[in-house]
Amino acid sequence: MFMHMTFSVAVAGASGYAGGEMLRVLLAHPEARIGALTAHSNAGATLGSIHPHLRSLADRVLEPTGVQALAGHDVVVLALPHGASGAVAAELAERGDSAIVVDLGADHRLVDPVAWETYYGSAHAGTWPYGLPELLHAGEQTAAAQREALAGARRIAVPGCNVTAVTLGLQPGVAAGVIDPVDVVAVLAVGYSGAGRTLKSHLLASEALGSAQPYAVGGTHRHIPEIAQNLQAAGAPDVTISFTPTLVPMSRGILATATARLVEGTDPAAVRAAWEAAYADEPFVHLLPEGQWPTTAATLGANTALVQVAVDARAGRVVTVTAIDNLVKGTAGGALQSLNLALGLPETLGLPLEGVAP
Repeated sequence: MFMHMTFSVAVAGASGYAGGEMLRVLLAHPEARIGALTAHSNAGATLGSIHPHLRSLADRVLEPTGVQALAGHDVVVLALPHGASGAVAAELAERGDSAIVVDLGADHRLVDPVAWETYYGSAHAGTWPYGLPELLHAGEQTAAAQREALAGARRIAVPGCNVTAVTLGLQPGVAAGVIDPVDVVAVLAVGYSGAGRTLKSHLLASEALGSAQPYAVGGTHRHIPEIAQNLQAAGAPDVTISFTPTLVPMSRGILATATARLVEGTDPAAVRAAWEAAYADEPFVHLLPEGQWPTTAATLGANTALVQVAVDARAGRVVTVTAIDNLVKGTAGGALQSLNLALGLPETLGLPLEGVAP
């Protein structure tokens, strides 16, 4: 039983994939009321002309993004490109606006300003409480400390979608000390919505259909320092990761295969036990039965992460495979999950557990 707590939400960047998905999950939340919707180049258009699936908001007109439209709400969601949300959040703070601000972009995820400047090439906007409720802290088998950090938070930095998948796959082994995070390899199959809605030639259907395309190869992807940050939070003294994402012809979803060296002398049974202990009571992260492997189809539309772990004895490595919907658990669903905690609401409220398949 919980007390009803109706809250108003403004969404900046509502015309993008992340903003549209945020609206979809908010519409299913019994306490959320949709307020101002803003956009940049699409300002003046109706939401239905851009997101025709959001029928109950189809007639709403997108306003230009600015603090005047966003101010006065209980919650402001920033679904903006990196480098844009920091300035908007700062202006809201300068005006004394009391809203909880949830950043779906990258501006406030990293703790280290040098890492931000190295990968993003601009001044660091500051660090906010990190919106991954399942994040393990060193010495923990459960994520109690992370949930405490989000309870009552007024600012929330939502993780990158690839980061969520790799972190959930590997962190139990780091926290339990059964894998060596100095030689981590992660290869991801990523749906095209992960590349955003900007019109680029390599994202056209004629280029994408029937083709798999690697991108940000050779240590250049901006999610690398964030993955390292999370594994260090789980107890890794140092992290070295080779990270290669590949766009595959599906609209949404991530299948992340991440491997690390097995600590010498570790019983393979202790490996699975670490993942079982970490996720036994998690409502959204599910360790599958042995022999059953995650698929992106099984997470479509749901705020779930499906995880499997195995030991490759000949290679001396632990192999993890994690499937998520990049727009739900990887973005909007994870954001709403964290917002529920910040508001003191049940963490699962309004969030889908069931996927859509086939």
